[in-house]
Amino acid sequence: MNNKTTGERGLLDLIISLLPGLRLTEKIILLNTFDTTDQLFVQSKRDIEKIINRQLASFWDISEISEKCARIDTVCKMRSVSWVSWNDTDYPPLLREMHDPPSVIYWRGALPNPEKTLLGIVGTRNPSSEAAEQTYKIAGNLSRLGFSVVSGLALGIDSMAHRGNLVGSAPSYAVLGSGIDEIYPSSNRPLAKRILDSGGAIISEYPPGVKPAKWTFPARNRIIAGLTRSVLIAEAPFKSGALITAAFALEQGKDLWVASEGLQADVSLIAKYDKRGTVKLASEGAEIIYSASDILRKWNIDITNVNTERLRSSITDNKELIFSMAEFLDIDI
Repeated sequence: MNNKTTGERGLLDLIISLLPGLRLTEKIILLNTFDTTDQLFVQSKRDIEKIINRQLASFWDISEISEKCARIDTVCKMRSVSWVSWNDTDYPPLLREMHDPPSVIYWRGALPNPEKTLLGIVGTRNPSSEAAEQTYKIAGNLSRLGFSVVSGLALGIDSMAHRGNLVGSAPSYAVLGSGIDEIYPSSNRPLAKRILDSGGAIISEYPPGVKPAKWTFPARNRIIAGLTRSVLIAEAPFKSGALITAAFALEQGKDLWVASEGLQADVSLIAKYDKRGTVKLASEGAEIIYSASDILRKWNIDITNVNTERLRSSITDNKELIFSMAEFLDIDI
């Protein structure tokens, strides 16, 4: 897929996505209201306020926005970044169903096939080794059967989910809380490259150059939930971005599950590994996942020809798992 700025409609959509002071839902309203840039450019502040049915604190300089749009388009072309707007047929259909979808998404690689079922896996940046290993196994076994994982490329659980997903035949997908060219943390740049090499994608609602910020990560979590059929919280503390993802999953009508290792309560490790968020979700009705085969059953996928013992079994003899766990535990091997 190519950038859409080559046409009048694409230029209009990108400009609208960059307008400051508007809610996401209001940008969608404007996308549905105007067909050309000329129609938008002649609107006054009062005209826009009538369309969105509220007053704006300030108004934008449309020429300044147009110049910013041109710069973004140039950067996207230089760095092989594609983008698509909400009203384009290439826009992921599950995202369009969200209450507050991004008006434009940017990506490198290849967007998920809308016909494929995706699992979101998120969790703490400081997981126990047991939760990290279980995450890797679940993502890896799903990948061997052709199922992809969506996560956030953060340290901890997110990284283990991507790493596990890369051992099989399925591509992996990462949603950033920054621009495509601002991989955070920077230590995960090699992992981001592996995701692209797998046939997956790095995805963001933010244009190139946008730095990660405290508010961008909760916002990106709704996209992780939006792209997937189900969300698995592997392990999460009481206050966690993973719980924000869980809330978005429930709001969007997605399956919400917790991993069994996120519930194990070793009293001696409570101070180091806070699992209270995962425990809370389970107490509120989130079902518990022990293995990839549990997920297949919940998706009503016929597993009669699948070796479920293989899915449940340890894969500690896998070199990739050994190296991933060694890196996670900061051990030289």
